[in-house]
Amino acid sequence: MLFTYTTIFALHMASLALGKPAPTSLSRAKGRDIDTLQTYAQEAYTKAQAELENTGNVKRGACSLSNLRIRREWNALSDGEKKAYIDAVKCLQSKPALTPASAAPGAKTRFDDFVGTHINQTQTIHYTGNFLSWHRYFTWLYEEALRGECGYQGTQPYWDWALTAETGLANSTIFDGSDLSMSGDGAFIPGQADIVLGASSGLPPIYLPPGTGGGCVTSGPFKDMVVNLGPAALDAPGGVVVTNPEGPLAHNPRCLRRSLTDYSNRAFANASSVLSNVVEPQNVYDFQMQMQGVPGTGDMGIHGGGHYALGGDPGRDVYTSPGDPAFYLHHGMIDRVWWIWQMQEPASRRYGDVALMGTNTFLDSPPSANTTFDDYVDYGYAAGPPRRIKELMSTTDGPFCYVYL
Repeated sequence: MLFTYTTIFALHMASLALGKPAPTSLSRAKGRDIDTLQTYAQEAYTKAQAELENTGNVKRGACSLSNLRIRREWNALSDGEKKAYIDAVKCLQSKPALTPASAAPGAKTRFDDFVGTHINQTQTIHYTGNFLSWHRYFTWLYEEALRGECGYQGTQPYWDWALTAETGLANSTIFDGSDLSMSGDGAFIPGQADIVLGASSGLPPIYLPPGTGGGCVTSGPFKDMVVNLGPAALDAPGGVVVTNPEGPLAHNPRCLRRSLTDYSNRAFANASSVLSNVVEPQNVYDFQMQMQGVPGTGDMGIHGGGHYALGGDPGRDVYTSPGDPAFYLHHGMIDRVWWIWQMQEPASRRYGDVALMGTNTFLDSPPSANTTFDDYVDYGYAAGPPRRIKELMSTTDGPFCYVYL
């Protein structure tokens, strides 16, 4: 079965009444929630520092306080740091792909290698036990490619959705379309129908606003970017699901499209939503289900809220979504939320019974074995090497040496 965002949210939101819920009742994240989240992040940072001070390099390989990387929110970067990151992404988009044409004819660049890997594994890395660890290593490998292949000396920044839920996406330094942004909205297409989720599923359809763009990105560093792969299952206005008839790995060059959607950010990925995801779940199954959207609750979670806030193509395609460079800032925040949650109880939430739960297939369809610490994750031609999940549970162990602020 080909899972689409339409399928996902039809399963998850069948209990929601027809029509749009009023955004004013969902979007007002209180400033104190943002402050509380930062307090949790600071506590996690302090714990991580103490661990490294107490153990040195004995148990943590090459990771120490002297080479610890600190990932920061886009707003915290200097102008020079933003430009360096943007230049490195564009460098990766200029280098030839490592994926052979026989495996993915449409993969033309190193950037595409990562998109192709995500397309190939989508149904075994979402709503699975490896969702968090797979994307943690994926984002790390992308950061390593930026550093090792394009001379980038910084770390992977993240996008704090709680902040853009307050300011609005187009008013943020990430998406304002300036030269030091991740580019802004797509050209406005008037008269777009709502995004209809689940129209063909037999469940009550869900309506989301189409956003403020819809066309090609018009400004910023990625206004001329070419998307080569997909779509695999793109939710388009009017309940249409768009798929490349030649297959998602075929060459299908087109512009990067966005339709910034404050509604999705404010309704599902505001500060209160993030804080709830950090403090309420007591095991990783509940944590990752809340993050991705618990079936029947009418909530697509902070993960879906961020993806749908971007909108456009490939933003609304669960398979091809890494084709938008902002994907990695989004998943930096996903990883940060997981890290904050883990560091509240580091031993049990990284290596204990509550740390790894779920099966190896999307919502266990088809039924599959439980995910274990000894399972491997791999990334095809994009990067590597393959790793056991137990190596990926701590950001200061295994191959990693980073924390967040």
